[in-house]
Amino acid sequence: MNYKILCTDGFSKAGIEELQKNPTFEVTYVKAMTPEELLAQIEPYHGLIVRSASKVTSAVIDAGKNLKVIARAGVGVDNIDLAHAAKKGICVCNAPAGNTVSTAELSFAMMMSLARHIPQASCYMQAGKWEKKKFQGHELARKVLGIIGLGRVGREMARFAQAFRMTTVGFDPYISKDVFEAAGVMQLNLKDLLSTSDFITIHTILSPETENLITAKQIAMMKPTACLINCARGGVINEHDLAGALKENRIAGAALDVYTKEPYPETIFQGLENIVLTPHLGASTDEAQDAVAVEAAHSVEQFFLTGACPTAIRPKNG
Repeated sequence: MNYKILCTDGFSKAGIEELQKNPTFEVTYVKAMTPEELLAQIEPYHGLIVRSASKVTSAVIDAGKNLKVIARAGVGVDNIDLAHAAKKGICVCNAPAGNTVSTAELSFAMMMSLARHIPQASCYMQAGKWEKKKFQGHELARKVLGIIGLGRVGREMARFAQAFRMTTVGFDPYISKDVFEAAGVMQLNLKDLLSTSDFITIHTILSPETENLITAKQIAMMKPTACLINCARGGVINEHDLAGALKENRIAGAALDVYTKEPYPETIFQGLENIVLTPHLGASTDEAQDAVAVEAAHSVEQFFLTGACPTAIRPKNG
């Protein structure tokens, strides 16, 4: 039997070539699709591979009468209706390893930017202003990095920080003590992490448990000299609460790569010099795009060849 597989959202050529190695796969690549186009075209396909742009809603799943597997070329699957896919007997899988280094490197770059005011200093120089004293910063050495979420990216971030002689502490109720110890990360509860860390970096999925995990209440627990970084998922930090804290200098700074809506329509951070903003660049490296594409392709191939998928995702109540 031949399997029809639809790939979209700028899915990497490396992933397409990996799928095309299997003669039973008929691969269709569409660089970008509107919700209406996806809904109209999904019916004949047995497999669907997306990144973050396409929303695989219950309507899309219902229209995909032949769908057997949906793969996300990346980590987060909040753009896929997991519960409805499970109800329809459709496997949903992701590519959890491919963008680990890329996302951790961006998070670390964000921390360096906050510590040394690099983006702001560059903007002033571009405007012809020499403001050396204004941008005096801080060393990372001997500072405390708090890591919320000790999965692959969180552990990679810990390795980077330890190489810079930082103390690493972490919070993750789903990770065992042995994993913390192996990573050289001291296990703390959230309150203690927030109150003791100089820099706090978030590496969790977006779920009912993590949505609005950081609000004004949690920000109030942080040092006034602390900086907050989120390159994981929008919605973990309450953006309006963060903007208010930055305007009032209740914390020293923040850096965001992810937002509750993307592209981000709000203007709440405009004019603030104590925040660094990037447009969801965590996995935006050539290496990461190829890696997650190949990983997703392998997962789809394994599913059709064996009926099993090592990266399968199930809904929380499933």
